[in-house]
Amino acid sequence: MADPCVCGSNKVFDKCCGRFLSGAQRPATPEQLMRSRYSAYALGGHGDYLLKTWFPATARGLTTEALSARSCDWTRLEILAKSQDGDRGLVEFNAWFRRGQGPEEVLHEKSVFQRTHGRWLYVGGEVD
Repeated sequence: MADPCVCGSNKVFDKCCGRFLSGAQRPATPEQLMRSRYSAYALGGHGDYLLKTWFPATARGLTTEALSARSCDWTRLEILAKSQDGDRGLVEFNAWFRRGQGPEEVLHEKSVFQRTHGRWLYVGGEVD
């Protein structure tokens, strides 16, 4: 796909999040994982990817079906801060979305990531 990536990186989808969503590559940084997870939500139908990239202890009760459903339209992503210290990472971001014809809303989150067996996983986040 030659379209721009929905994560807002200004890269082509296949060279950005598409390679992770397809399973061709694994994200090498917490930011790459966060962007690819945003893309999975924005596109819908990628619940399997979201579940595979979720830290098992904090993913209890989640299902591929529920994570694949689109409950809103994600419109844009802004990375505010990112850091990595060894096998731990943090990405702070704003993600804008619309529910139906409603006004644009924003989700502000500080996401925590953990690298386990060479794979970055989403642990959880602090949402305002």
